[in-house]
Amino acid sequence: MSWREDALKKCLEKIKRNIEGIGEKFPHVAYEGRYNNEKASFWTAGFWPGLLWLLYMEKKEDSSLKLARRLEERLDEVLDGFVTLHHDVGFMWLPTAVIDYKLTGNPESRIRGLKAASHLAGRFNLAGRFIRAWNDDIAAGCQGWAIIDCLMNIPLLFWASKETGDPRFCQIADAHAATVLDAFIRPDYTSAHIVRFNPCTGEKIENLGGQGKGPDSAWSRGQAWAIYGMAIAFRETGKGEYLEAAEHTAEYFLSHLPEDKVPYWDFRCDLKERYALDSSAAACAASGLLEIAGLVKEAERKEYYRCRAGGILKSLYENYADFSADTQGILQKGTVNFPKNKHINVPIIYGDYFFTEALIKWARMTNIF
Repeated sequence: MSWREDALKKCLEKIKRNIEGIGEKFPHVAYEGRYNNEKASFWTAGFWPGLLWLLYMEKKEDSSLKLARRLEERLDEVLDGFVTLHHDVGFMWLPTAVIDYKLTGNPESRIRGLKAASHLAGRFNLAGRFIRAWNDDIAAGCQGWAIIDCLMNIPLLFWASKETGDPRFCQIADAHAATVLDAFIRPDYTSAHIVRFNPCTGEKIENLGGQGKGPDSAWSRGQAWAIYGMAIAFRETGKGEYLEAAEHTAEYFLSHLPEDKVPYWDFRCDLKERYALDSSAAACAASGLLEIAGLVKEAERKEYYRCRAGGILKSLYENYADFSADTQGILQKGTVNFPKNKHINVPIIYGDYFFTEALIKWARMTNIF
């Protein structure tokens, strides 16, 4: 058995064990071996059910389907309550309702996915051609804010466009991706985390630091979102500038990795801050690299991206994964928000998700979102 096969096998076994331990919760980060429980409206609510769907997809595990469905149904209160919804509805309903519909044909899941897509489309700022981030209760005066993370939500719009035959969803997703390319991606192919626009005129005002070290920093997870999101934008539109951006942002990520191929929380952080790592950024980037590998035409390029993704995944497997019963988290040493001293070097549920997703991609060369 190869290390990749062993890694996937152990991930799936741990997800199955966690069914009893985590149960009907919405985890985010783990402390002292156990994942916490966030409100259903929290942006990471889709990743635990997403892991359950990955288990079902690979093993047809009935218990994982039943629990994933219960969690999906609990999210109805958030979806229909509306006021707590934000830009991350893709992260919440792609790995729940949409994957449910793709795998089982559940008509209720299709409706949930389309409701979420309609909300995301409704956040589009026409003047600035971007999808607004967050709500005023999170950050006062953020009507003109957009973030790199949202590039990972636009697959929900691409899916809705294909599902309904309505091009408006795709047009909004394409417009947002084009704005990211123009306003977020710098000449050195690093990405800003937050860009502030004038919400009335659409004019770009400034970059904001967000979870990176500063306005001009290179937050590693944001770089991973850019790699993956730009690859998806190319996959769905065929526009070469998106693939070019995906490849260039990937090259920055790869060329600035430390020896063990797992980045610090920010590529431009000070030496004294390099104790804070982000395994979740590595996992997401690896999945994005495999996405690129499936899109480039040249055999040498395909092999290059597969090998680089494999190198990251192998290091995660050997150095950062914990498959024991001592902790519910799979990947250790993820960092959520270093500038706010929030959740540093801990397991993060989306790190587990993208690690498992990438291992499945390696084996199947299939996309999930």
